[in-house]
Amino acid sequence: MRRLLALLSLCLGLCVCPGLPVWAGGGPLGLAAPEPRPPTADEAAALFATVPPVQITRDAGGVPGWSVRQGAVLLGHVGSTWELAGSVGYSGRPLDVLVAVTPEARIAGALLVQHNEPVLTLGISDADIAAYVSGFAGHELTRDPADQARGLPDVISRATVSTGVIRDGILRSARTLAIARGLMAGGGGIDRIAYAPADWAGLLAMGALAETRVSMDEAAKALAGAKVPLTPGAGDFLQAWAGVIDPPTVGQNLLGQQGFTKAVGTLPPGGAVLIVMTRGVGSHRGTDWQSSGIFDRLTVVQGENRWQPTAERYQLVKKLSLPDAPEMKEISLFALPPEIDAARPFALEIRSARAAAASGEVSFVTVLPIAVPAGFLVPQAADEPLWRGIWTAKTPQIALVALLLTVLTLILFAQEWITRRPRLWRTGRLMFLASTFLILGMGLNGQLSVVQVMAFVHSLLTGFRWETFLIEPVIFILWSFTALGMLFWGRGVYCGWLCPFGALQELTNAAAVALGIRQIAVPQALHERLWVIKYSLFMAILALSFYSMHDAILLAEVEPFKTAISLRFVRAWPFLLFVAVLLGAGMFIERFYCRYLCPLGAGLALPAKLKVFDWLKRRPQCGRECRMCETKCTVGAIDAIGRINANECVLCLRCQVIMNDATQCPVLKRRARSEGAA
Repeated sequence: MRRLLALLSLCLGLCVCPGLPVWAGGGPLGLAAPEPRPPTADEAAALFATVPPVQITRDAGGVPGWSVRQGAVLLGHVGSTWELAGSVGYSGRPLDVLVAVTPEARIAGALLVQHNEPVLTLGISDADIAAYVSGFAGHELTRDPADQARGLPDVISRATVSTGVIRDGILRSARTLAIARGLMAGGGGIDRIAYAPADWAGLLAMGALAETRVSMDEAAKALAGAKVPLTPGAGDFLQAWAGVIDPPTVGQNLLGQQGFTKAVGTLPPGGAVLIVMTRGVGSHRGTDWQSSGIFDRLTVVQGENRWQPTAERYQLVKKLSLPDAPEMKEISLFALPPEIDAARPFALEIRSARAAAASGEVSFVTVLPIAVPAGFLVPQAADEPLWRGIWTAKTPQIALVALLLTVLTLILFAQEWITRRPRLWRTGRLMFLASTFLILGMGLNGQLSVVQVMAFVHSLLTGFRWETFLIEPVIFILWSFTALGMLFWGRGVYCGWLCPFGALQELTNAAAVALGIRQIAVPQALHERLWVIKYSLFMAILALSFYSMHDAILLAEVEPFKTAISLRFVRAWPFLLFVAVLLGAGMFIERFYCRYLCPLGAGLALPAKLKVFDWLKRRPQCGRECRMCETKCTVGAIDAIGRINANECVLCLRCQVIMNDATQCPVLKRRARSEGAA
């Protein structure tokens, strides 16, 4: 069970799922936005298609963005997508665009000012992005919602995620600006972006936490008739604080950055977290919840809705991060259900009870009125999440990927039946690899990359967002299937069957063998030492990304995937030469790149030994009386004593074919001779 839990955590982590508390769904996280940089005079003038001088002012009262004037004329307002929408690209780093809105609620222009995106750094020119961003000029924000997409630039092929995030950030920021300035109507919501340092006294002063106190005198009076009476006194029976922690100014100051990320990182859109802190003789948790699964001492009340927290929505906090916070006896976090709107006032009832002297119990209820301070509420438009629209538009592609994965699942579950039929196995494998390369790779751009592993790691540190990964459905589905497949079969599920470049290597090698090109057998000692290269590359890329994402992405060019698959060989000659060298080497040494250079394969290999099931069978004679599988394994994943190295196995099933083939396996040959002699 421990191996199962460890594998699930690591595999789903490499997929897209953070190792955080399992609260259903996923959603926005309050990234601590830095102090936004105001636009320069030249930038502001360019956004409004005018010439300097212009005056730029930051309005008081917490109104987002800047006002831009030319003399006495108000040109409009400018906002940052990083400040207003928390735009984070696939690299896990801020993706900042300045957006200008006119007093008529129309987008005047947009300007990309910061990014760390892989495809924007290499493969697509700045002119392409500039043209894409400028295409939002003239868009009317007050247009009918059903007609909003008309006239907007389409996301750029091969940069779907990055340009999709840019598009979503521009539209959301423009609407936030327009709503906040009264240029158009909109609903209210919690500000999950802005952050400011605050101490305990400051949080209380701004109304972020509700507070109440019940003395021992008051409790003894309220619980008169208890079997074990309370001793009256001036001390605390219960002192309680509660509030919604979703605004980063509240949650991040109370829990620290990591604690805050852990608390709200997996909430669904619109979800919120309630913190309850108490000290004194009384308890807001009690012990009954451990058996019942319900915290019956707590009730959240909002209008007609009454809800009692449950164990699956609970998270324990041991200590607050604020040095001036009181010492707490109990600290609890509860993910509020959809029926409780945290942006509207609600009440928390804390019930204190004691067994009665006669029968039953005596109790009283302490009520804390909770409301998110107005300063943490911002107008928001009711936009459909970007990823939903993309998934709807890509239904055919999703269905095609699902079909390929279903076929692969059937192959792997029926592997024993298939490997008893060598011709069926060989034909089926080559056909599937051709489909992987042509359909999944060249057609759907479904190539995973070490860049996505970097993006995941950085998203955990800077703020995990499901929406960022859901924007590209094909990649999301592939990572999800790879994570699940690693639980059953190991890394070979992806590396051996679903990697388009890996498929291209094996297909070209098969063609080379058919043409009579002699294969080179790499000595085992050298073979094992060459493994060091890919693991070193993986660690170097990951480590470098913490210093410079741009430099890490440059180093990640050791992956030929972008050239061969994403850009379909349309690239400068040095990149094409690199791919040609790798494919050429692969014609003599099957999967040369996979074996020795692939940092993604190294990253997937790390949890490979934690897989729960061993589907590849071995005989006691393997490696002792017979070493055929070792010599026939085209990636050198079987050692001298017959063991399969899960870190290197690509699950091609060749060894299983040999073991089941009476014309190849020496053990079966000897058994057949013995039976014939008898």
